Amino acid sequence: MDYRVRRKAILLAILIMFMILATVVVANWRQVSRILGLEEESLVSAETQEAEPVKEGALSGYTGNYGAGFAGANPDLQMGEDLHGYENLEGFFNEDESSAEGEETDPYALSMVINSVEKDMRIQIVDPNGNLVTGETFYVNLNGAAEYKDLDKDGVIYIGGLRSGNYQVMLMPVEGYSVPEESVRVVVKDKVVYTEIPDISLLIKTEADIDAEKEDTGEIDALDDADGTEITHLTTPGGNGIMGIDVSKWNGEIDWQKVADAGVEFAIIRCGYRGSSTGALVIDPMFRQNIAGAKNAGIKTGVYFFTQATTTVEAVEEASMVIELCRGYNMEYPAFIDTEGAGGNGRADTLDVTTRTQICNAFCETLEDAGMKAGVYASRNWLNNRIQAINLEKFVIWLAEYRKIPEYAGYYQMWQYTSSGSVDGIEGRVDLDISYLDVVGADR
Repeated sequence: MDYRVRRKAILLAILIMFMILATVVVANWRQVSRILGLEEESLVSAETQEAEPVKEGALSGYTGNYGAGFAGANPDLQMGEDLHGYENLEGFFNEDESSAEGEETDPYALSMVINSVEKDMRIQIVDPNGNLVTGETFYVNLNGAAEYKDLDKDGVIYIGGLRSGNYQVMLMPVEGYSVPEESVRVVVKDKVVYTEIPDISLLIKTEADIDAEKEDTGEIDALDDADGTEITHLTTPGGNGIMGIDVSKWNGEIDWQKVADAGVEFAIIRCGYRGSSTGALVIDPMFRQNIAGAKNAGIKTGVYFFTQATTTVEAVEEASMVIELCRGYNMEYPAFIDTEGAGGNGRADTLDVTTRTQICNAFCETLEDAGMKAGVYASRNWLNNRIQAINLEKFVIWLAEYRKIPEYAGYYQMWQYTSSGSVDGIEGRVDLDISYLDVVGADR
């Protein structure tokens, strides 16, 4: 072959190879640019990113317009189609936001936590983190017939007066959320069972959630029976008993080491209360700080809860809250139900003797079922006239009577002898107590 012809043939072959290579590079430019670090991967167009009629991140299981937004990236994807089939596409999900299995959790997927205490049902609507979803109007359907609404948009639907038996509960669709496709089977109990209610923490509120001035209205009934002979300093009459105090948010900041140095050996700390108006379950804002401070100072601890329960079902709720709040504290003293008035207008102020006694019993039985020691706090007047004390003496009775020598003739193991005491480390007045627990022959 002539040299010139051969050179032309070689140049033509090189040109053809170069053209083929250029064609390949152009056709695969996105992959090449990502390899060279020249371009970030994105399968979603700018138009798709701007079209966001629902909450950001609501991908999994959502069947609204978000699906249409992805149709431009994949012509085969129809409006409302489940996006899970596309989760394995390279770059579809950010690896940092995906789970270990490569699937992103839908932050707007709802589920239900359902409990029954006695011929009732409490349905709590929660997000994937187990938090109540508030501010939305939720509906549930029972057995495909009756429908119930979350009237106050607090994420809780309570249904009372149900017949015992099996129910199928369906959460109805809510715009912007994905709901379970299947109903949930629930057994409604015929009689109250004194066992802790799971997930009671979902119902516990802080004082930032309520109007504390209207809700925390307990009154000291023992003041009406005081005779002016009460002792206002730490003491154990006759040297019999152990000195202690009881405190709540009303005592403010406490220097617990000074309290311990003053001779205080135990403290009964308010952990919470039920609102006297709305019935909300509220944690005492100083509870955590107080119990930690007392324990750090070597002071033995117990707790009390101010009740405004009007039924045994509510008493089980209150006890469940106490169990939840006290978990892990290893208290040496009982957990008490504080039964007294709430200014005359409290939701529980007009209860009859039998109902109030049943409430105290339900509270204490629930605590003891959970392995806690339980007790009842009440004034002499209430022990004599407002509850059937003899039916509660299997629990620890904590008497409130403000006089030098108590006149209460019933059985008791602790005595609150003043609400006007003084102790170093606490500003202002403080309740002073004597415990006869674990003192041989000293049960009152």
